[in-house]
Amino acid sequence: MTATAGSLAALATRPAQAADPPNILFIMADDLGYADVSCYGRRDYRTPNIDRLASEGIKFEQAYANSAVCSATRTALITGRYQYRLPVGLEEPIPSGGNRVGLPPSHPTLPSLLRKAGYGTTLLGKWHLGRLPDYGPLQSGYDHFWGFRGGGVDYFTHKYGIAGTDTADLWDDDMQVSEAGYLTDLLGAHAERIVADYAKAKRPFLLSLHFNAPHWPWEGPGDEAESGRLRSLSDFDGGTLATYGRMVMELDTQVGRVLKALDTAGIANNTIVIFTSDNGGERFSDTWPFTGKKGELLEGGLRIPAIVRWPGHVRAGLTTEQAGISMDWLPTLLAAVGAAPDPAYPPDGINLLPVLTESSAPVPRKLFWRFKANSQRAVLDGDMKWLKIEDNTFLFNVKDDPLERANLKDRQPEVYRRLVADYEAWNATMLPEDPQANSSTFTAPNYADHYGNKPRR
Repeated sequence: MTATAGSLAALATRPAQAADPPNILFIMADDLGYADVSCYGRRDYRTPNIDRLASEGIKFEQAYANSAVCSATRTALITGRYQYRLPVGLEEPIPSGGNRVGLPPSHPTLPSLLRKAGYGTTLLGKWHLGRLPDYGPLQSGYDHFWGFRGGGVDYFTHKYGIAGTDTADLWDDDMQVSEAGYLTDLLGAHAERIVADYAKAKRPFLLSLHFNAPHWPWEGPGDEAESGRLRSLSDFDGGTLATYGRMVMELDTQVGRVLKALDTAGIANNTIVIFTSDNGGERFSDTWPFTGKKGELLEGGLRIPAIVRWPGHVRAGLTTEQAGISMDWLPTLLAAVGAAPDPAYPPDGINLLPVLTESSAPVPRKLFWRFKANSQRAVLDGDMKWLKIEDNTFLFNVKDDPLERANLKDRQPEVYRRLVADYEAWNATMLPEDPQANSSTFTAPNYADHYGNKPRR
């Protein structure tokens, strides 16, 4: 069932300073594939707490990440703009040990704009937008930070390097700390306390809860011995589908823990909860009915789960075919609280509230991507997608052909040429690719093989 007009038209006339502005809980998983939770189709385990969000809110069928990797998407999420407008967004992703570039503290962000509107702002979990002393959550609008600054850490040692080396990456604000425990659980515990503290203070808040799960290394609860044998975090000889399932189920358990904290504090009905991922899934993910994974501009590398719950505003148990993308959340959430973007930095994303609360008709979108590895390019216009991978070019109808198998560029040459021209015009407004920027191929070093040019690896 698709979202329809209802009793929420009054939202459009919401005063700029509401008597009880809504709290915001933004939950982001890391490398979670489109069908990695059961309400999106995962069959070998269950995610009842995330499913509960879907049953009590709206589930997107066509939500996209701004990038096929993490730090580029996080740049778009926090700024509401295409990541290619900033040097930090050209890193795909930022190397864990690097400090060459980061999110400029002078750039307005979702937390800084909400803080100006009177919100408390906390980030728990992954930052990955630059390192101290120049960059960090506290420099970009968050009042409080507890988590890690790089691209990933071991779930038990909380280090980002080879086991046994001095590369600890766990922080309380700008102070490095040590705390024993499985990181997914620690993040849930900290979130539970933060919710209680904000509720006691009767202060509206943004809680960005950015889990590392289910990003590698492949360690479920109880796998502490596994962390001692790792040669590197990438863990290419580790993991199983069963381990991955336990990682996602533990993520779901901690989501449930935070939802219970909202209930206990009596603020669930006045809290916007968003659950999503930073990019498509990695090697153990389920991306059905799409093909491709993290690091690819195929649908499986970009299509992500996205759920919004806001009792009394977003009607429960619905799905929407509205195309949404990570950079939409900034204008959407600012609109929900009666705040506005900085006019000097207009969002590239759109306010999704009218679709989520008032209209049954999706707003037409034209979305663009660029990925340095394997010279990937993509444009989505409605159901039609132009895709370039190295010297191979394609035109797909992603609604009729979600596997991206039937290349329509010769059948519909006018559409193909139009999308190519659209891409070139858009790309001219972005920063050029940086030859020094990091780019990773991750799971698929030879993407053209996917289409039968050579045997698949």
